[in-house]
Amino acid sequence: MPEQEAPATIIAFDYGQRRIGVAVGQTVTGSASPLGVVANNSDNGPDFARITEMINEWRPTGLVVGLPLHADGSASEMEKPVRAFAEALARFDLPIELVDERHTSQEAEQTLVRARQAGSRGRIRKQDIDAAAAVMIAERFLATRRLSP
Repeated sequence: MPEQEAPATIIAFDYGQRRIGVAVGQTVTGSASPLGVVANNSDNGPDFARITEMINEWRPTGLVVGLPLHADGSASEMEKPVRAFAEALARFDLPIELVDERHTSQEAEQTLVRARQAGSRGRIRKQDIDAAAAVMIAERFLATRRLSP
């Protein structure tokens, strides 16, 4: 009989210069839900107090950060700040994985636009797109990987 992996919860981040989209996902369902956004400003950096609250509330077994790459797979100008953010998340003493996030923001926006056109949601704000992109990052991770200890 194959070995069953214990259920796990992850928190995924879509890093942006002003906002960081956040989502929570579970290995049991392979799905994720948006948690919203946390501020990221040039003066104070990411709102680690809010991130700490989310981690304390959800008690994830790992963290996932979207890594922005160009369409050809080469590094983007955002790669360095994203890697620095991922390194800063090490303070939580949880496994951290970087996941290719190419096109997640565009896909998230298209998904939200279709939902609005179908009448199942109202106005689309930038923070909605950021949180939806984090959901896509989480679901990509859940579909393809397991956390490394």
